[in-house]
Amino acid sequence: EVQLVEAGGGLVQAGGSLRLSCAVSGFTFDDYTIGWFRQAPGKEREGVSCISSQGSTYYFDSIQGRFTISRDNAKNTAYLQMNSLKPEDTAVYYCAVLRGVCSWQHRVYGGQGTQVTVSS
Repeated sequence: EVQLVEAGGGLVQAGGSLRLSCAVSGFTFDDYTIGWFRQAPGKEREGVSCISSQGSTYYFDSIQGRFTISRDNAKNTAYLQMNSLKPEDTAVYYCAVLRGVCSWQHRVYGGQGTQVTVSS
């Protein structure tokens, strides 16, 4: 059974940092793009960042250089370092194994999400 387990979410004050992790089991993701997405209450899910199998990274405009995506293929784990957090970053954050396109609709597998709440 394939599982993606996000961890690292929580409550943080504006300006603070969190590091999310996405541990994948039952599947070797070396050859796949990994993406982070988020969904705020009442809003559509949106892209945050993706990293290709070769380590190329892509960030959506809303991130504005505050987040860093990385992956450790030996651990089958991806990470999202989030700095300078803002209240508008509050959302449930999801990771996904993707078919190369940085889009939730192109996921092979998706996680259940971890809540990030940024207080002002």
